[in-house]
Amino acid sequence: MSTAPSSANSPPNSPLLGCFWMFVTGLMFVAVTGVVKWIGADVPAAQAAFLRYLMGLVFLVPVIPALRRMRLTRADLWVSTLRGAAHTVAVMCWFFAMSRIPVADVTSLNYLSPIYVTLGAALFLGERLSYVRLSAIAVAFVGALIILRPGFREVELGHLAMLVTGLCFGISYLTAKQLSGHISAAGIVAILSVTVTIGLAPFAWAVWVPVSWQDLAALFVVAILATAGHYTMALAFQAADVTVTQPMTFLQLIWAVLLGWFVFGEPVDAWVIVGGTVIVIAVVTIALREARLKRRAA
Repeated sequence: MSTAPSSANSPPNSPLLGCFWMFVTGLMFVAVTGVVKWIGADVPAAQAAFLRYLMGLVFLVPVIPALRRMRLTRADLWVSTLRGAAHTVAVMCWFFAMSRIPVADVTSLNYLSPIYVTLGAALFLGERLSYVRLSAIAVAFVGALIILRPGFREVELGHLAMLVTGLCFGISYLTAKQLSGHISAAGIVAILSVTVTIGLAPFAWAVWVPVSWQDLAALFVVAILATAGHYTMALAFQAADVTVTQPMTFLQLIWAVLLGWFVFGEPVDAWVIVGGTVIVIAVVTIALREARLKRRAA
């Protein structure tokens, strides 16, 4: 089937196609998780993240002419630098967590990022925190506590790293929102790729170890899968409304549990599944409410 995605200006009108692309997106991102988990501690987290972003720069080649025409203000440079710094910390912590804790734990705690975005938008961008938003945020943090269960299980460094990951990704998304008003999507992605590569370089150099061709190939596959996942996500948002596509993100948790169980022999932790489900419900609640408000405003 070769159905072309709707243009950016046309309203979403293909729910099934949107669900399909979000389904593919979930598989792509879980595949990224699986490959990074397979590399494990063979390559230090900072070095692995640096190599992934360095090799990912090849995907910027088609947009170089557009990048050369960009004119950034001093404010743009400061916001882009802040975003690059936050994203640098986030990816290092994420790579570190992948080598320390189960895949399902990483995926479940990663759902906290939209919650941090909602909270940050209210604190720093002046967006209104309604009762529904506050309730969803509270529910999400309850879900995180269900996963971590402090006092009932050992909270590992990988779990703490994922909490930092979610917070830093939230900062990255908020700064991207500030830039999106006057910089193209391709430009925002390109600037992020360059700044994160530069930001990771000194950390990678500090822990550098010889890397096998096998690990290099695996990290290049990570770059391909991550790029493809962001592209299919864009296709999903073009094809269908967020009220249709957002609930599909729950499938990532299912794929992560199955991946950890069948491929890496990780036991299925019912508490992680329950906690992850609670966080997903909170995220979907916020997304559905935002979509309703936008339709009402339109």
